[in-house]
Amino acid sequence: MKNILIKRLLQLLMMVWSVGSITFVLSRMLPGDMAYRIAAGRYGDDAVSAAAANAVRQELGLNDPVWLQYLHWLGELLQCNLGTSLVSGNPITAELQHQLGYTLLLAAAAMFLSAVIAIPLGLICGFRANSWLDRGGLLLSTLLRSQPVFCLGLLLILLFALKLSWFPVAGFNALAHLFLPALTLGLSLAALSNRVIRNSTLRVSRSDYYLFAKIKGLSDWQTFKRHGIRNIALPVVAFMGIQLVGLIEGVIMVESLFAWPGIGHALSHAVFSRDIPMLQGTALTCGVLFVSINTLVDGCCYLLDPRSNRTC
Repeated sequence: MKNILIKRLLQLLMMVWSVGSITFVLSRMLPGDMAYRIAAGRYGDDAVSAAAANAVRQELGLNDPVWLQYLHWLGELLQCNLGTSLVSGNPITAELQHQLGYTLLLAAAAMFLSAVIAIPLGLICGFRANSWLDRGGLLLSTLLRSQPVFCLGLLLILLFALKLSWFPVAGFNALAHLFLPALTLGLSLAALSNRVIRNSTLRVSRSDYYLFAKIKGLSDWQTFKRHGIRNIALPVVAFMGIQLVGLIEGVIMVESLFAWPGIGHALSHAVFSRDIPMLQGTALTCGVLFVSINTLVDGCCYLLDPRSNRTC
């Protein structure tokens, strides 16, 4: 376990430097005048002028050589100072703390809905492999997985918000606003994870040790509890870690679609307004979440099967 934490800590440091540097370079390669875009984000498209753009350029040091700007940014990063937003003027850390809470709430709700859908469906399909229910589950999973997450979100908006009027289209002030974006992500995750659970269940239920336990006289529930749950869970937990990484990508589109004020929503706004500190801060936060999730998954796999540490 100690080796896992040390490796992940080194990965975290490399990730912070690489993601920050790549974001810095790519933000400078975007077409158009950065000073004009930042001024437009501050004062509006109609109020922006050459004088306002020059003032922004002087204030932010955009006339300095790029390498000097990079060293200045790197020095601030080493002091854990992400700067202030070029549009709102608020500290990036405070903005990220506020938005991260919304993103984690959405991700937790999506994972809960995904587990509620995928676990029972995957177990039933695994124990009844090749039945009509298993084939129906495969067809439904294929249809859901083939849809981009924003198309799935639009379909849910059309059905539950515009046709049935059960839930609001967008917003964040009530629990009802959380359901549609969480269901969008949950369905996308469950479409694949239920098949992984199904395959893992089928492999375990047909294994020699599982059949031998039943021959010894254990009931179906006793056999599943003693020999099924842990062996089924190990590959599922590892796969869920990969899905959680995909969840971060899906959050960016879903938050923008449903106007949910999380990290993904802030990232898309930062790109359009050229808010470089916010862009770098949100990218770094996504990277930290990536490493943290992988560390959590490694820890869970180690607890389920300590032999896995030998391969780490």
